[in-house]
Amino acid sequence: MQTDWIPLFPESASSFSWQIDALYFYLIGISVAFMIPIVAAIFWFIVRYREREKFATPEEIHGSIVLETVWSIIPFIISMTIFLGGAVVYYTQYSMPDDAMQVYVVGKQWMWKIQHETGQREINQLHVPVNTKVKLTMTTEDVLHDFSIPAFRTKADVVPGRYTYLWFEATKPGTYHLFCAEYCGLNHSGMIGSVVVLEQDDFERWLQGNAASQTPVEQGRDLFENKLGCASCHAGGSGQRGAVLENIYGKEVKFVGGGTAIVNDEYLRNSILNPSSQVVEGYQPIMPTFKGQVTEEQLMALVAYIKSLSGVDASATAPSAPAAPAPAPANNMGSNSNQGGR
Repeated sequence: MQTDWIPLFPESASSFSWQIDALYFYLIGISVAFMIPIVAAIFWFIVRYREREKFATPEEIHGSIVLETVWSIIPFIISMTIFLGGAVVYYTQYSMPDDAMQVYVVGKQWMWKIQHETGQREINQLHVPVNTKVKLTMTTEDVLHDFSIPAFRTKADVVPGRYTYLWFEATKPGTYHLFCAEYCGLNHSGMIGSVVVLEQDDFERWLQGNAASQTPVEQGRDLFENKLGCASCHAGGSGQRGAVLENIYGKEVKFVGGGTAIVNDEYLRNSILNPSSQVVEGYQPIMPTFKGQVTEEQLMALVAYIKSLSGVDASATAPSAPAAPAPAPANNMGSNSNQGGR
């Protein structure tokens, strides 16, 4: 749906933005279609049934089955079309694609810190290729933020202490506004940026011209093996004190005292920050908390590395980025997230 001709209406530049526009204009159309006859009827009733004599006895009005049926069926059909349209739009917008390019976003008063899966970092700007699905994994270092791109008709809250996700596929090269759509403090109005959509060749040149240090997986491996010493407890063999991490992502684990969970991003994050909250069967609650010792960006890197040990390597899906180096053999790795065993 073309909306460029409408004053003050954002450009439509993503694969699902036309669906949101269609639903929005459908709602506007229904509202106008009801408003005009209702307002006209009000004025007609004011004139037609105005008082002509004091204490007049009005004519008795009998019910109409046909009329009552019509004004029941029509609103039902309209409400169901709204519901179904909204359900389709919601499912499309919040069902994350498996083949998307991964980007990591950390909100902070008052900026957006962004890292590509190939290591390139940006602040308040995001470069992406056109006609490519992009998935954002987002969190915040401080207060609640909201990552909003009006031209793509998408937004999502960025919540402290958890990961939220958003995806889009830009269909037009150009530069589009990026806003924080949740009041986050004194300089909230300055927490703005841009999404730069490039043709595939231009995006590849941008990647080559922006030297990357470590990819998230490489950074996570360095933290895991060296800086945080996670491998000392999660190594295989007779001295192992924590669960081996290889192929753990996506599996179900059982807790001491009952209960189970699927190993996903949220589980790994919680296991690193609050290891004593969920102790896996067969292990002791000996893992120390790393809360306050690692940043949100480091947490994302650790999660990315642990996922890579299960073959969930986001960089392999990047259509234009060079593949990240394969992680080191994981036969001596354990679940970084259990109290000695997560």
